[in-house]
Amino acid sequence: MENFEIIEDKTLELTFEVKDESHGVCNALRHILMQDPDVEYAVYNIDHPLTGKPQMTIKTKRGKRPRTVLKKAAEELQKESSNFKQLIDEAL
Repeated sequence: MENFEIIEDKTLELTFEVKDESHGVCNALRHILMQDPDVEYAVYNIDHPLTGKPQMTIKTKRGKRPRTVLKKAAEELQKESSNFKQLIDEAL
């Protein structure tokens, strides 16, 4: 995927860059990740508000792979977004 680049992949820590995204998606994903009991922390940084690309780091607890919790969180974000879109469609 050209909009997603792995920067560093360790056993319990994953750092990746998400191109063409902003605080909205990153903050929503971080929020979902932090609700997962297998996640020690999830943070993101954007170096420059206009030109920076978000970099997110996920650190998991022993025995849990960051890629697994990221996939699970992304699926949850997609589900929540679809539910929200449906509520808006019904209201309008």
